[in-house]
Amino acid sequence: MRSRTRARELALQFLFQLDVQGDEMRPQLEGFLGESLDGKAGGEEARAYAIRVVDGVREHRVAIDTLIRDAARNWDLERMASVDRNALRIGCYELLHEPDVPMKVAINEAIELGKRYSTESSGAFVNGILDRIRQEQGR
Repeated sequence: MRSRTRARELALQFLFQLDVQGDEMRPQLEGFLGESLDGKAGGEEARAYAIRVVDGVREHRVAIDTLIRDAARNWDLERMASVDRNALRIGCYELLHEPDVPMKVAINEAIELGKRYSTESSGAFVNGILDRIRQEQGR
């Protein structure tokens, strides 16, 4: 598995924990990543990117959530499955704030997170919302 793909998975898992337990969990990110990545090939690159994604989503969360709310017509953000919501946050963060990540990669990786960790229909749900955000941002 590529290191950025692994980083996104770990970022999703940690963002899920933040949703459940609150932002005061952030100091535990290093230990969480260490348990999964220490001694693994590409572990340092994955660790650095996971931290960048988690902190980037947290920093831009209000704007990201606003974009998701606007694009998710007839869906309340708080009622979305937490995995779907956080896959969308990661995809949206990468679309807007990671210029080295191609747009298609950001969307496809978020779709795969939804498929892998949520329901069968999550991939299409994530795809539809991120594609709408991409279009509305003129990308």
